[in-house]
Amino acid sequence: MKRWFNLFKANLIKEYLELKRYLPNTIALAFTFYIVFLGMFLGIQFFGEATIQEITTQHVIVNYVIWFLGIMVMQNIGYEITNEAMRGTLEQLAMSPMGMWRIMVTRLVSLSILYFVIISGLLFLSMATARQWLNLDVITILPILFLTLLSMFGVGFMIAGLSVIVKQIHAFLQIFQFILMGLTFVPLSVAPYLKFAPFVKGVDLIRHVMIYNAGLFDFTWGDYLFLGINTIVYFGLGLFVFLGCERFAMKKGLLAHY
Repeated sequence: MKRWFNLFKANLIKEYLELKRYLPNTIALAFTFYIVFLGMFLGIQFFGEATIQEITTQHVIVNYVIWFLGIMVMQNIGYEITNEAMRGTLEQLAMSPMGMWRIMVTRLVSLSILYFVIISGLLFLSMATARQWLNLDVITILPILFLTLLSMFGVGFMIAGLSVIVKQIHAFLQIFQFILMGLTFVPLSVAPYLKFAPFVKGVDLIRHVMIYNAGLFDFTWGDYLFLGINTIVYFGLGLFVFLGCERFAMKKGLLAHY
């Protein structure tokens, strides 16, 4: 456990220092996503139907915040692999006694914590801009968000596994942003089959909490069971894919090449 804690601490400090040292880029990143929200919000105000503008705006706030979190959590791990390959340190990570997958887990957790702080600020800024204050029931949201993030970690590991082999996946990640937008913006009431996709069930539950004031006991045990199974399946699948890609890359001697 101590080794895990030290590894997490080292990666948390690393990710924090990179965000701090490249502060203009960090600010530009947050500002860009705020501009995206403004575009959505103003579109609703000018072209949306007046009778449903309030509920539509609330949906946009929740969806865009989770979309931003998903992009940061799932895409950044792919960029981490690419950057390590460019620096020539990817093979060193694979030779670490802790193993590359443990290093990537702690980086994902570190990134999630740091970007959660940024996203929380964007959430309050967005609510203040739209003058729509959502239900922030922390006791209900946090356990659902935890399971949702684990499912996102699984997808992130799949992307990281692909990055280990092919290195350059920037074009794919740009396409992935729009796939992710569809998964986070489309409610399950419109497309029920999407609940079998990763993290969508968790997003739907969070949406009900923040918009419709649902509490921890307003959901059925079936909802939590399905979310838990979905999380286990996708996290396990993601880790399996990553380890398989890592073994393939080591066998083919791809770790030291960029």
